[in-house]
Amino acid sequence: MSTSAITEKLLTAKKAKGITFADLEKILGRDEVWIAAVIYRQASASQEEASKIVSTLGLEPELAESLTESPLKGSLEQTIPTDPLIYRFYEIMQVYGMPIKAIIHEKFGDGIMSAIDFTLDIEKEEDPKGDRVKVIMSGKFLPYKKW
Repeated sequence: MSTSAITEKLLTAKKAKGITFADLEKILGRDEVWIAAVIYRQASASQEEASKIVSTLGLEPELAESLTESPLKGSLEQTIPTDPLIYRFYEIMQVYGMPIKAIIHEKFGDGIMSAIDFTLDIEKEEDPKGDRVKVIMSGKFLPYKKW
């Protein structure tokens, strides 16, 4: 999995400044997952949002323009991911994808969950047996059209 030169520059500056995605969320007033998607070039920012990102990271203002461009979405390669964390999501879909699909169809009918009208939140759940990752996805239901 490769990242763009722009992403590398942003991540390097973010690390050098000790800034987290949660810090950027407070500055921009946008969710940290969405901000990470902008930095990984999977979402586009407004000029104002892009300017805030690059100025917070101490980068040249000209870099902001590239963050406003419509990205080419879907950065994973066609092969099974090898990064353990990303692989787990692949594995979750392999095991639970069809059950999730069946339950969505049972509750909503024939359609899909939007990945455009969509939010994704990641929370840390304290647990005495080991902290847990809580991933919350919320997408608008889009029924298939009949004609």
